[in-house]
Amino acid sequence: MFSLPVRIYWEDTDAGGVVYHAQYLAFLERARTEWMRAQGYGQELLRLDYDLVFAVRAMTLDFLKPARLDDALAVTAQLVECRRASAVFAQSILRGDDVLLTARVRVAALDAGTFRPRGIPQPLYDELKALEQATPEATGTEKQA
Repeated sequence: MFSLPVRIYWEDTDAGGVVYHAQYLAFLERARTEWMRAQGYGQELLRLDYDLVFAVRAMTLDFLKPARLDDALAVTAQLVECRRASAVFAQSILRGDDVLLTARVRVAALDAGTFRPRGIPQPLYDELKALEQATPEATGTEKQA
């Protein structure tokens, strides 16, 4: 699973040294962006070579534990579903073995010039589809509490 290391700085926190909830979104975005870059598809390459950008369409977050000033975190990104015009990522933020946050993020494929929905170009779609990794949430087999 792809993991991006993140350190918590003052700018990430509220006055009490706890990470502000909206900052988690930035960490998740960075991890997805770096996951794409690790696959050979940086944002600028997607825009210039494929006339394509991805934008968040929907997001579900579960805040489990707070991150705090100076914490060293790992932000994961895993592609769990690739469709013709969208993709879904399962993500988490961890501090060691502690899961602080889980997320499910759907991104939509958009034309880079018009920001209108469009299909993912076939060669890119084929490569992304091959990178799908099933998770219990993606297959509907997660355990019920």
